[in-house]
Amino acid sequence: MSESVALKATPLNSLHRRLGARMVDFGGWDMPVQYSQVMDEHHTVRQRVGLFDVSHMGEIEIRGPQALALVEHVSTNRAASLEAGQAHYSGLLYEHGGFVDDILVHKVADDHFFLCVNASNQDKDYEHIAAANRFDCTVENAGPRYAQIAVQGPAALATLQKLTAVDLASIRYYWFRDGEVNGVPARIARTGYTGEDGFEVYVAPEAAEPLWLALTAAGGEFGIKPCGLGARNTLRLEAKMALYGHEIDATLTPLEADLAWIVKFGKGDFIGRAALEAQREKGIRRKLAAFEMVGRGIGRDGYEIQIDGRNAGWVTSGGPAPSLGKNIGLCCLPVDKTGIGQTIHVMVRNQPVEARVVAAPFYKRAK
Repeated sequence: MSESVALKATPLNSLHRRLGARMVDFGGWDMPVQYSQVMDEHHTVRQRVGLFDVSHMGEIEIRGPQALALVEHVSTNRAASLEAGQAHYSGLLYEHGGFVDDILVHKVADDHFFLCVNASNQDKDYEHIAAANRFDCTVENAGPRYAQIAVQGPAALATLQKLTAVDLASIRYYWFRDGEVNGVPARIARTGYTGEDGFEVYVAPEAAEPLWLALTAAGGEFGIKPCGLGARNTLRLEAKMALYGHEIDATLTPLEADLAWIVKFGKGDFIGRAALEAQREKGIRRKLAAFEMVGRGIGRDGYEIQIDGRNAGWVTSGGPAPSLGKNIGLCCLPVDKTGIGQTIHVMVRNQPVEARVVAAPFYKRAK
């Protein structure tokens, strides 16, 4: 008989349970999938402000005189172009060009980079980076030192500003500032995974619950609500933000995942570059595309896609788009079948349901 493995818990776990959240196993973490209704939480973020526990995400810190050299070697984007206080989206690749993970790279200083990585991949990512470290720098698996809370939505700035003297309006999108929030040291990043304006706040684990409660009080006048993984997924899908294990994994390259923009061939060598160059020269055969359902039905993750009665690909992520009143999804298709307007059929309960390829992202917030 196999022994059950205990789920990891964030510093906010007991609070979620007191709030009545429905908890699920998410990549080995005991996480809230919803507190009320997913659609209600989704609309709260789009229209007002929502609060997410993302403390399960991992953090890796790289410090030393050659910290930049290591980051450039292991990631696809051009870290040398970052200024102190700036962040960007990037990829960690295997030599064959498939994804180890997708990551956010924050430049704290010339000799200090802070990486936010996916929860289930933290140890794997750390080992991958540490194994590549032939440079004068250190790599720390720093996740246990951080909790992370995301404040997302049109009223995110007004909510968080009540708890900090940092001028949040001066922080540009994908920039960050270190300061104090709710009286404790914090890293405040204007990033998120919802398609809305907002901030991701990193604090010490013991500061997480007091911060959550303070944010709940500060956002009360704006109708703030706690939000779970369910709404996080519908929000990110509308914004066409990749989810590891769905749009990206070890079998897909950035060129196939429609993420060529995070690959900077001109920066010099990096892990996976040779494979990507070969693929670029040869031409990719498949690519990620967005679709919306035409017939009645929802294209769920993993459903087969047919074109002209033949298997052509699969749904990587799919479901309702509450902001749009449509059923949408992302899928992997032959590259010559990814043109806007292409008719496809999603196999829903073994029946072909018509859909069409559309432009993405599905949702863009008003500036």
